[in-house]
Parts: sequence; structure tokens; C-alpha cells
Amino acid sequence: MFKKIASFSRLFSLRLALVVYVVLPLACILAVTGYLVLNALERQVEQQMQNDLELVARSIQLPLSHALERDREGSMIQALESAFAIGRVYSANVYDKDGQEIASAGRTDPDPEKDKLTELAAEGERRGEYGHVAGREVYSYFVPLTDSGGRISGLLQLTRRESDFKEDISAIRTKGVMGLGVAVFFMSALVLYGHHKALGKYFTRLTQSMSRVAGGERRHRFKPQGPREIVTIGERFNFMLDSIEKAETEIRERRQAQEELQARLRQAEKLAALGQLAAGVAHELGTPLSVVSGKAQRAQRKKGLPPELNATMQEIRQEVERMENIIRQLLDFSRRNEQQKRNVSMKQLARSAHASAEEEARNTGHELSIQEPDREIHIKADPTRIEQALVNLLKNALQSSSNALARISWGEDSGWAWFQVDDNGPGISEDIKSKLFEPFFTTKSVGMGTGLGLAVVHGIAEEHSGYVEVGQSDMGGAMFRIWLPLS
Repeated sequence: MFKKIASFSRLFSLRLALVVYVVLPLACILAVTGYLVLNALERQVEQQMQNDLELVARSIQLPLSHALERDREGSMIQALESAFAIGRVYSANVYDKDGQEIASAGRTDPDPEKDKLTELAAEGERRGEYGHVAGREVYSYFVPLTDSGGRISGLLQLTRRESDFKEDISAIRTKGVMGLGVAVFFMSALVLYGHHKALGKYFTRLTQSMSRVAGGERRHRFKPQGPREIVTIGERFNFMLDSIEKAETEIRERRQAQEELQARLRQAEKLAALGQLAAGVAHELGTPLSVVSGKAQRAQRKKGLPPELNATMQEIRQEVERMENIIRQLLDFSRRNEQQKRNVSMKQLARSAHASAEEEARNTGHELSIQEPDREIHIKADPTRIEQALVNLLKNALQSSSNALARISWGEDSGWAWFQVDDNGPGISEDIKSKLFEPFFTTKSVGMGTGLGLAVVHGIAEEHSGYVEVGQSDMGGAMFRIWLPLS
């Protein structure tokens, strides 16, 4: 049942609807109107033909009455024959008042109804009726004939074949039906042409646009044209497509954000695991290294220690110091202490970090500079953690090349404060930017770095609801900028 309804709905087009609901009702109205008009016209034609026969009868009534009164049969025959010249007459007969035929022209009735004729003559009234003459259906018109005294002396009967009426009426019917058919045809053509010009071509374009969208052209839009209703449909169609595209874009963005969030969560879990491992390793190695360093220091204090052995002890202490530095970085990476935030001067933080890294710059022969803004800027932050992040960035910059130049600066922009460290090293390539802040990732050679410094910087920035920006420095190397909210 539902399949039949669906199939019918697909076949029931707007053009077919116009034919069913407009053309067919109009055709029915025209047919009924034509039928009524034809009937009226047929009656009018029939009445006109009867009137014509009546006029012929009246035109010969007086000559026949005069000839009948004087018993001039030749004059009567002549008058009857003149009736055939005036109009289409099938037969003409003259009867006396007793119903006896006196004269005739054309077909004669071999068996006239004398009683009826006598009755008609006695009534003295004109009368028309359908009947039979010589086996044919005819229309008869009877006219009384009177003498000079006004007395009825006879009866005139003129007949006309009923087929004459039917032929004319049939011709009228044929022409009427043909006219009705032509009218219905032109009306249908006009309605369908009007549908095409006013609606059809615009609906075709609309369905073509829908087909293109259904075929995968999601960027295609319908150009609204035509009547207001179609323009409205087209605009709503375009609005629907825009809404779908917007919703799909939002879904993609949400999915991407969700994937990024899941990636950050996985990274956070990995960092937490690494932090726990680093803390455990640092605590396990801290005490033995302190023992080794202490014993090497006591050995150096002994008198008479050979120079070679003294140099060995000094080398042991330096390596232990380097390992302790690595342990401190591991502890810094794993530490998540409660922050001690307070209002602090950015100048004070930058100068303190500059002073901490300046000794390394002197020892390695590198140059470290500071660029101060014109005015004082304060932020709410944990000074120890921010200074640690700045020191890590400065040390990273001092290790960027063999004759490194490093610079620290700071400022504010649109509600955010920033610390920036620049260097003249080789810079950061695009393919490693996404890995820079991963723990233990480093581009330095073995023994030159642990890969934890930038991870610590990234963690400190996130602790303060900020982030780290990486770019190209105007000094030719890398640029690291820590963004921190002012409020």
C-alpha cells in the first residue's frame, strides 16, 4: 500500500496536478456549458426551421384560399409548387373541410388521417407537429384556408423532412464538439505553457541545484529567480545548506578539539608518569652522588696527594656536579609544589634570571644582554618558578652556538605580559616545533643537555595559565616568548 502511494507520489508531478486540478475541471465546465449552449442552439435552429416553414405556408395561404374559393385547381397547383421554390419543402397538400385531398405537390400521403384533418380544419388554428408521410418522418405545419366570408373552406399542409432538422442540428453539434475540443486543447496548451514560463523552468533549476548538492557539490547554491514563492524556497534551501555546513564545521572543530584534548590528556598522563619516575630516580641517585662528591673532596684535602690523583678527584667532583644538576632538573620537572603567587616586578624577575645565567655566559665566552622597556610592569606570579623558566631559556640560548649572543626582554600587549629570549643560533625548524616541549627531547649532542629545560618552561607557563610561543628572532636564531595573563 505504502509502495503504491510512494510510486504515485513520484509520478504525480506539478504539471499533472495542473492538468488534474485545473485543466480537467475547466474542460468539464466547458463541456457542460457547451452542452447547454448546443441544446439551446439546437432548439433555436429547430424553431427557426419551423418558422421558415410557417412563413412559406403564410405566403401561399391567400392565393390558395382565393383559388379554392373559385375552384381553380391549376392555380392551387401553381401556388403549391411555388412553395418548393421558396424553401425546403417535402410535400404540400390542400384538403377541403371534410379532409378530402384537393391538390398536392411533392410526396403525397397515401393514407391520410381524414378524421384528424377534419378536426384540424374545424378548429381553424395553425398547428405544427411531427408525423409520417409516405413512410418518412416529417414535420407538418397546418394552416386553415378561408373564403372571402371568413369561413373555413379547407386546410393547407406543408411538410418538411425531419432529417433536414437532424442534419442541421448534427452539423451544429459537430462544429460545437470540434470547437469545444479546440478550446480545451488551446486552454491546456496555454495552462501548460504558463506553468512552464511561470513555474516549470524555475522548479527545474531548483531540482537541478538539489541534484547537484545530492551529488556531492556541497558548495553549490541555488540562484533565487522567478516568482516570490520559488525565491523563498530557494533562499530557504540555501539557508539550510549554510546551516548544515556550519553545523558540520562545528562538529569537525569539536571533534578536533576533543582529539587535541585527548592528546593533551595522554601527554599529561605520560608527563605525570615520567615525573614520578624522574622523582624516584633523583631520590635514589642523590645520596650516593653526595657520598661520592664528599669522599672526592676529602681526598683532595689530604696532604701530599699526587697532582695526577688530585686532577682525577677534581674531575670526579665536576662529573658529580653535572649529575646533580641533571637530578635537580629531574626534580624541577617532577615538582608540582603549591604556587606562591604575589605581585612582582617583571624587571626584577628578568634581572635576577640574567644574573643567574651571566656566570655561565662569562665561563663560556658568550654574550648576554638585557633590553628593558620604558615603564615598570607588574604581574601576579610565583617569582621562583618564573625565574627558573627564564634561566632555562637563557641557558638554552647560550648553548645555541659556539659564539652565542642571547638577549632577554619583556613587555605587555592586550592584557597579556610577556618575557622574550632571543639568540643568534640556527633557529628552530618547523618539523621539530611540535616536539620541543616533550620531556627528554633535545637537539644538542650527547652530554650537552637533558631535554628537560624547555619541558620545565612549558609546565611553568601552564601553571600560570599562560603559554610559550616559538618563532624566528630578529637576531637570526630562535625566539621564545612566555605569555602570562596580567589579571
